[in-house]
Amino acid sequence: MSSNRFNAFSTLGVGVGLRVPHYDHILSEKPPVEWFEIISETYMGDGGSPLAILDKILSDYQVIQHGVSLYPGSVGPLNKDHLKRLKRLLKRTHAPWVSDHICWGSVDGTYSHDLLPLPYTKEAVRIAAAKIRQTQDYIERPVAIENVSSYAEFHESTMTEWEFLTEVVEMADCGILLDVNNIYVSSFNHGFNPFDYLTGIPPERVAQIHIAGHSHYQKFILDTHDAPVIDDVWALYQKAIGLFGPTPTLLEWDDKIPTFEEVWDEARKAEKYLEGSFHGQIFA
Repeated sequence: MSSNRFNAFSTLGVGVGLRVPHYDHILSEKPPVEWFEIISETYMGDGGSPLAILDKILSDYQVIQHGVSLYPGSVGPLNKDHLKRLKRLLKRTHAPWVSDHICWGSVDGTYSHDLLPLPYTKEAVRIAAAKIRQTQDYIERPVAIENVSSYAEFHESTMTEWEFLTEVVEMADCGILLDVNNIYVSSFNHGFNPFDYLTGIPPERVAQIHIAGHSHYQKFILDTHDAPVIDDVWALYQKAIGLFGPTPTLLEWDDKIPTFEEVWDEARKAEKYLEGSFHGQIFA
């Protein structure tokens, strides 16, 4: 299957998140990772150690920027200073696309620093899509918007989450960063079929995929990124690759972070699914 409209980088394969505990190992050992994903906000300052480390990473690796504070679902205007710093960082990294989350998280200039779910309504579609378009126009890069894990639903919603995501990305003319672990978490918490989500979104807009571990409690799941990927999430990932073709895939591991070798070994499990999609194979 050929790369889709928003995925012109299918040969990037598997990457991992760039995290502080692994800096020394990466710089000294130069592991054969195809690319690193950085949290944009970590490197949006005016100087200091983070940017010095980033420059060393950039000399050897492709970097993709992933944001956590765009908040396109918030009612107020976009933060102009944030966009300026984001664009400045892009000039440093030359990242081919930027990702962030379909959520809200700010009110009147006060920021929650959390990824809060939206009501799935036409008004929320309009607000989020307009801000994503503004972001793409300003930074002059494609944006891939990520589905969040959620723990509450709104009575005002008039559509499913995947219908909402589809309407947003179509109206914004942007890509999707599909987090299959977040789909699994939300499907358990809210009682929907996660495979319906995969078949309900436009395949030509899936630009990147996230996989991760989570914490399963008796009545709910938390998206903690502190453990290996479970079999059910791998099954969702397999289905996604079958639907969307070879797609850059990123393993997130953000808490209880083990050695770099352990993280990289877990990430590389995705390779058999990506290789299978190039050859038309389906794994049991």
